[in-house]
Amino acid sequence: MKKGLVIKSTGSWFTVESENGELFDCKIKGNFRLKGIKSTNPVAVGDRVKFSVQACSGSQSQNAVGLISAIEERKNYIIRRSQNLSKQSHIIASNIDQAVLVVTLASPVTTTTFIDRYLASAEAYRIPVLLVFNKADLLNVEQLAELNALTEVYTKIGYLCIHTSANNNSGIDALKEALKNKINVVNGHSGVGKSTLINIIEPGLSLKTGDISDVHNTGKHTTTYSALYKLNFGGYIIDTPGIKAFGMLEMESWEISHYFPEIFKISDVCQYNNCSHTHEPGCAVKLAVENGEIAVSRFVSYLGLLETDEKYRQAF
Repeated sequence: MKKGLVIKSTGSWFTVESENGELFDCKIKGNFRLKGIKSTNPVAVGDRVKFSVQACSGSQSQNAVGLISAIEERKNYIIRRSQNLSKQSHIIASNIDQAVLVVTLASPVTTTTFIDRYLASAEAYRIPVLLVFNKADLLNVEQLAELNALTEVYTKIGYLCIHTSANNNSGIDALKEALKNKINVVNGHSGVGKSTLINIIEPGLSLKTGDISDVHNTGKHTTTYSALYKLNFGGYIIDTPGIKAFGMLEMESWEISHYFPEIFKISDVCQYNNCSHTHEPGCAVKLAVENGEIAVSRFVSYLGLLETDEKYRQAF
């Protein structure tokens, strides 16, 4: 039995790097899926697994085929709701030191709702998040004002924010420093420039990049699978397919507010211990929103998650 790290996932096949650096094309052992893992992908990039080596027939390469039989306990993982509701979730990556969310305010637009749902999910699994506002050079005066306002909102909460541009390499040194010596998973909508940024900080990877659709002003999928790459300045980066939406799961309605740090902090002053911050009198959170202590966009995202959670539970 061998041990290794999953460095690539294409769905049914996984590339595993063994402890001595050998690469194996692996599949999941037949009964592995029957262990109550409610996910479209019980094995994810970043997993440390145990596998045995089998005969070569049917492999994608000339290497021997590995059969994954067990996953070591995960330090953490980040998930999103799967489009296949019967499976409930899709694991994006595991054993992460830092999640990097690349967002753009134009070409395409990343909404604050998407940002906040991602942040809340990362908070739930205690994964630090780096917010990268890309394509800053393409913004007009109004969009630059929005960029600065959002940066102030998220910096005040405690998130590190970096402004980058692939066209003039601005912010690249700061980004490399923030990624150094960490296992980083990079997420964001298709078209925000994830692969382009990775190519700049690690030129030898030559990841495929794509253009923005002129019709819908959205990105075209260029990354079709998740893969882990080593950074020459220290650390690793996990490139992932673009995410269109980010649904929440594995949390109860009453605990959603716990994953909005500024809301959770002020909730201690609410009149009721179980305040939902929606209709109760003496709600310190609603007062903080009115006073500008909590951003309206953040509170709206919180309310949206409560509503989404209720609809999702009714569906089951």
